[in-house]
Amino acid sequence: MSDGRGTRSPMQIRAGELELGIYPTSAEMGVAAARDAAEALRSAVAGRGAARVVLATGNSQFPFVDALAGEDVPWDRVTAFHMDEYVGLPGDHPASFRRWIRERIEVPFRPARVEYIDGGAADPKAECARYEALLREGPLDLACMGIGENGHLAFNEPGDADFDDERLVRVITLQERSRSQQVGEGHFPDERSVPEQALTLTIPALVSARRVQVCVPERRKAAAVAATVNAEISPDCPATVLRRCRHARVYLDAEAAAGLDRPDRA
Repeated sequence: MSDGRGTRSPMQIRAGELELGIYPTSAEMGVAAARDAAEALRSAVAGRGAARVVLATGNSQFPFVDALAGEDVPWDRVTAFHMDEYVGLPGDHPASFRRWIRERIEVPFRPARVEYIDGGAADPKAECARYEALLREGPLDLACMGIGENGHLAFNEPGDADFDDERLVRVITLQERSRSQQVGEGHFPDERSVPEQALTLTIPALVSARRVQVCVPERRKAAAVAATVNAEISPDCPATVLRRCRHARVYLDAEAAAGLDRPDRA
């Protein structure tokens, strides 16, 4: 059954506090996520005159961002942040997340402000502090993210993520699986070309948003989705922290949900 807005009713499951919706296609997943994100932003603007949103980049976000273009969003009242950036990568590099945000968010939607993480800053730790100060200027209304093939959120890596980090932004070292994912998605020619470090919003920063939306299409993410739902909640799979978040929702297509044979584990 269609909801009248281009998506069929999803299969709904719950894992702990986390709600997940499984849509037949990635396009329908994107439409549903865009509809809900637009509503969250409109609600924030109606409530206090402005909205603040963190946006992920990467291939998994294409269906969501494409669908967002068809939604009514008061972009002139929205400040946009992004959640990670490579250390030392020029802002005009094809794999730069600054470039992704500029081309897919700033230029087409024209938000009131876009705050960029400067991966080319001479002092990465100082850049973390600068960006953290911007994040602390007000609440985050919405965080839109994905899940990495190894279960990372933003670039908070397995075993290195800190669920209780007092920082909002930190420098991390990318693991081999994350670097190979970037090559597999076509952003770099080989792993040697992928920067070894990145700046990332921390887990507490991401889940502090009033609403958390996680879009995860494609079969290559199925194992990470299954681990998110079924594995022990721990930094070994950073995405498992979402099971503690009543304000979070995961949007899946059928391929990404293929490994969900135990959706009821708390």
